[in-house]
Amino acid sequence: MSKAVAVSSLSKIQTRISIAIVAVMFFIFGFVSWINAILIPYFKIGCELTNFEAYLVTFAFYISYFLISVPASFLLQKVGFKKGIMFGFWIMSTGAFIFIPAAYSRTYSVFLMGLFTLGAGLAILQTAANPYITILGPKERAAQRISIMGICNKAAGILAPLIFAAVVLRATDSDLFKNLANMNEVEKTIALDELVQRVIKPYLIVGILLFLIGLGIRFSPLPEIDTDSDSKERPGSKESKTSIFQFPHLILGAAAIFMHVGTQVIAIDTIIGYAGSMDIQLLEAKVFPSFTLAATICGYVLGIILMPKIISQVNALRFCTMLGLVLTLLVIYAKGEVYFMGLKADISIWFLVLLGLANSLIWAGIWPLALDGLGKFTKLGASILIMMLCGNAIMPLIYGHFADVYNVRLAYWILVPCYAYLVFYAVKGHQIRTWKF
Repeated sequence: MSKAVAVSSLSKIQTRISIAIVAVMFFIFGFVSWINAILIPYFKIGCELTNFEAYLVTFAFYISYFLISVPASFLLQKVGFKKGIMFGFWIMSTGAFIFIPAAYSRTYSVFLMGLFTLGAGLAILQTAANPYITILGPKERAAQRISIMGICNKAAGILAPLIFAAVVLRATDSDLFKNLANMNEVEKTIALDELVQRVIKPYLIVGILLFLIGLGIRFSPLPEIDTDSDSKERPGSKESKTSIFQFPHLILGAAAIFMHVGTQVIAIDTIIGYAGSMDIQLLEAKVFPSFTLAATICGYVLGIILMPKIISQVNALRFCTMLGLVLTLLVIYAKGEVYFMGLKADISIWFLVLLGLANSLIWAGIWPLALDGLGKFTKLGASILIMMLCGNAIMPLIYGHFADVYNVRLAYWILVPCYAYLVFYAVKGHQIRTWKF
C-alpha cells in the first residue's frame, strides 16, 4: 500500500484530479444503481412477479450495503483506497457476468444473486468515495462537493434506463405485453425467454468495462489520503471517545440516511409502476425516472450556486426535508388529469417527480453533519452511514407490500414518517452530542 498523505498537503492540481476521478466513479455508481428503475418492471413482466417480488430487485442490490460496508472499511484500512476501489469494481464485474447464466435460464433468484454481487462491489466503492470527497477540501463546502458528485450520479441515472430501453426493448413490445395474457403456456415461455435473454450482451459488455475500470483506477494518480489526521475530534471534549456509539449525531444521522435513501429510491423506482396504474405503457413510462433524476440535478445545481454564500448547508437540508413532506402529501391527495411533456397523467405523478428536487440536497446535507468531529472514528462512521443504504432494500419492499394490499397510490404514505424524521434531524437531531438515558 502506498503511503497515505494528509489532505492539507495536496496541491490544487492533485485535489482537482482526485475530485475528477471520484466524479467518474460517481457516474458509474449512478449508472449501475438507477438502472434498477427499469429492471423492476422488466423483471416483473419477464419473470411473472407480484409487486412485492419485483421490488426484491432493490432489496437484493442494497441489502449488500448492510452486510458489506463495515467489512469494506476494514478492507480499505488494510489495502488502502486504490486497491480497495479496484476490488470493488472487480466484484461489480462479477455481478454483471452472473446476469448471463441468469438470463439463459430465466431464473429470478440467480438475477438477484447478480444484483447482490453488484451491490457488494458498490458498497466497497461507496465506503471509499463518500468520506474521501467529504474531507477533500474545506468542511463548509463539503455539501457543495457532494452535490457535484450527485450531478454525475444522477446524470448517469437519467441515461441508464433510456439506454437500457433502447438496447433491450423494442417498439413491438407494447403489443407483446398486451398479448401475454392470451398466449398459451408454450408461447408465453418462448416469448418471455426471448425477452429476458436480451440482457446478455449488454451485461457482458458492462462486466468487461467494470473490470478494466478497476484496473485503470489502480494505476491512476488518485492519492492515498490520511482520513484520521485530517478529521480531528471536536475541540473542548471533556473525555476522549472510546466507541462509535458515543456520537449521537452520527447514529441519528445514520437513521436519517436510511430514511432518505428509502424515500429517494421509492420516488424513482416506483414511478413507472405508478404510471402504469394510469394506463401509461412501459415504453412511454420509461422517461419518468429520468424526469425525477433531472429534478434532482436541478437541486444540485442550485446547491452548488447557493451554498454556502447565500444559504448554509444545514438550512438547505431543512428546506429540502420540509419540501419532501409537503410533496408527499400532494402525491397522496392531489388529483386531476393534466397533459404535460407530451404525456397525459394524473397531476400527482408530477409531484412524485418533484420529490427528486426535494431529495437533492438531503444526502449532501447529512454527511458533513454526521461525520463532524469523529476523528479516528471517521472511516468506521462512514461505513455505518453506507450500511444505512440498506434503506434502499427495505423501504421499496414495504411500499410493494402496501401496493399489493391497498394500491400503488396509498402505499406512498410510507414516505410521510420518513420525511418527518428527516425534518427532526435537520432541525434538532444533528445538534445532539451526548446521549441522555
